[in-house]
Amino acid sequence: MESPRIIAGVTRVVRDVGIAEELAQDALVAALEQWPRDGVPDNPGAWLMAIARRRAVDLVRRRENYARKLAEIGRDLSETAPPEEPSDPEDIDDDLLRLVFTTCHPVLSAEARTALTLRLLGGLTTPEIARAFLVPEATVAQRIVRAKRTLATKNIAFEVPYGPDREARLGSVLDVIYLIFNEGYAATAGDDWLRPSLCEDALRLARLLSALMPKEPEVHGLAALLEFQASRTAARTGPRGEPVLLKDQNRSRWNRMLIARGIKALGRADATAAGAPGPYVLQAAIAACHAHAYSYDETDWPAIATLYALLAARAPSPVVELNRAVAVSMAEGPGPALEIVDALTDEPAMNDYHLLPSVRGDLLARLGRTAQARAEFERAAALTRNERERELLLGRARECGQ
Repeated sequence: MESPRIIAGVTRVVRDVGIAEELAQDALVAALEQWPRDGVPDNPGAWLMAIARRRAVDLVRRRENYARKLAEIGRDLSETAPPEEPSDPEDIDDDLLRLVFTTCHPVLSAEARTALTLRLLGGLTTPEIARAFLVPEATVAQRIVRAKRTLATKNIAFEVPYGPDREARLGSVLDVIYLIFNEGYAATAGDDWLRPSLCEDALRLARLLSALMPKEPEVHGLAALLEFQASRTAARTGPRGEPVLLKDQNRSRWNRMLIARGIKALGRADATAAGAPGPYVLQAAIAACHAHAYSYDETDWPAIATLYALLAARAPSPVVELNRAVAVSMAEGPGPALEIVDALTDEPAMNDYHLLPSVRGDLLARLGRTAQARAEFERAAALTRNERERELLLGRARECGQ
């Protein structure tokens, strides 16, 4: 629980997240050695932070090329006894925010950002990250090592950017957290439809960022979106772990506490917004429409279709258009929606995207074109790498053959 804050605080001293992680681990080892003998201190987090910072200063002192930095941070830090309380908790939060922006720096690839963020802020081990994304442990380890090396060699500043730089970097931070949540919400591959631990990690990071950046509407928008989405987790799988589609979910199993948190977060986004809503605020508003409906039939589909149109204008992408088609199909019928979907078939990015033939199959089935629908469901099943989803799609295909 304390690891991200310790790493953040130490990174301020050593300016290297890799070394900071090692020093944080050294502090934890010291705790394992001393606490059984001397007792657990009243404020374990402050004790760990003080030990880690003391060792960071010792390391800086040993390096001649850090002599100037040693003078800046002060020679008395290494001689100070561990404080009972953090001297300034706000400084810790500032450091944590700097760490978030550092691990999600655009100089790193998307895969490296995700792995490093899960490692340093999510607290996941390398094997856990590898299992989550179904890649070899060696691959994840290499990504993390290379990411740390890149941050060090590129001399990336340990800071929270401001102005246009912050806007550019914040998008990367939010995208990484969103990607982590999505992988947990609908796993790309494997035998499980959900990976709840990834959803929990992403939700915790979104809440943390929301607390650290209270004036950023998109941060609150992302937090609201994830709260709404997470509220459905218990209803999204059946007794055998099989997927349960939105229209078939038992909404009494939706977590009303998370929905309430989502509503509050969306309210904070609206209160801090100075202009047109951003992509995450719009997605949160769409999720709120679902959360407010006590049944699938009561869903305000025209409002959702309108929000998707705004999202398509704000952040155009084939995936947004596909989602808009689903909303249009419910608001206006499958015919107009099929036109939108057919226009996406020539998009190169959608060639291997299994949800395109899945949605098209559903629309064709509703139009009574069952033979075509069956072919689309079978194509979607062949494209997905998730076993649970493949079973669902093949089941839909069989229904069209009856």
